[in-house]
Amino acid sequence: MVQTMNQSLSIPHLGYCDELHMDKLIHFRNSLKPTADARGLKKLSYMPFIIKAISLALKKYPVINSRINPDLTEISLLASHNIAIAVATPFGLAVPNIKNVQDLSIFEVAEQLGMVIEKANANKLAPADLAGSTFTLSNIGAIGGTYASPVLVPPQVCIGALGKVQKLPRFAPNGEVVPVQIMNISWSADHRVVDGAAIANFSNLFKHYIEEPMSMLLDTK
Repeated sequence: MVQTMNQSLSIPHLGYCDELHMDKLIHFRNSLKPTADARGLKKLSYMPFIIKAISLALKKYPVINSRINPDLTEISLLASHNIAIAVATPFGLAVPNIKNVQDLSIFEVAEQLGMVIEKANANKLAPADLAGSTFTLSNIGAIGGTYASPVLVPPQVCIGALGKVQKLPRFAPNGEVVPVQIMNISWSADHRVVDGAAIANFSNLFKHYIEEPMSMLLDTK
């Protein structure tokens, strides 16, 4: 980890933050819980939906899922969406990844997520569980934070950090103040590869999938 963080210091970071309205996703997740229980899923959290939304947005903006060569002369777009999840375990921080999320359903992501978290907490992760990540997601909100400044994990060019869900007042279209379930998202990107427009467009599409979760079903093959 020390070596990775030292490498990160040499990379110009581009930060971008936004807030997500979670009410529709909360309702959608709750509506699917009976089906998840029938399939034997131990837990259906928000994370599989978030992971799938990231993958769908990566399909539209593949530069976010890319690599730059050591000479800084060539960018390679990666077909596989191997999304890593930072997991705080009794043995320290582990960052296993779910392979080929672009080919998985939300339920399949949930199954894979449950397996890697279980293995991480038992200190039974295999090298293959940790290798090959193309994008990292940190759920700092599970501990209590709202915004973060996540540090890139080279050679990845983007990382996201989720804040905790909070019920906050927001203006409805008619001008009334209403309670809304809000989650903040913080992105960091490699500014040598990703410009401000790319991360903003990627984030906006991700936000659309979270705030209109039924659209994920329409765009999932």
